[in-house]
Amino acid sequence: MTRIVLDASAILAVIGGEPGAEKLTPALLARAVGSAVNLAEVQTKLVSRGWTPEQAWEDATSPVREVVAFDEHQARLAGDLAIETRHLGLSLGDRACLALGIALRLPVYTAERAWKKLKLGVRIHVIR
Repeated sequence: MTRIVLDASAILAVIGGEPGAEKLTPALLARAVGSAVNLAEVQTKLVSRGWTPEQAWEDATSPVREVVAFDEHQARLAGDLAIETRHLGLSLGDRACLALGIALRLPVYTAERAWKKLKLGVRIHVIR
């Protein structure tokens, strides 16, 4: 069973029951991993909405089965992606997600439609 990588936007969609979240079925979520960078991004967003830090972290990590540390290899990949993704304005968190997908050779799920324009050698699924 192949794992999948969730972007912060996909995690937030699941937490908030937003459009597209239904595409992330229980079977897919059972195989989901997330970059520690993206989970920090989700936690930050939730805290800014009034969650306590503890509840925000619990909710941020609830859709994923594994939190993957952001290592040197991923950092290099994320930095390398800056040029290729500049035209779309991707953040460090976005590039960290893509770097994880590239490093692990796993498909990436996001709510960011613009990512469909990327040709990075990793399969990108846009949930809305």
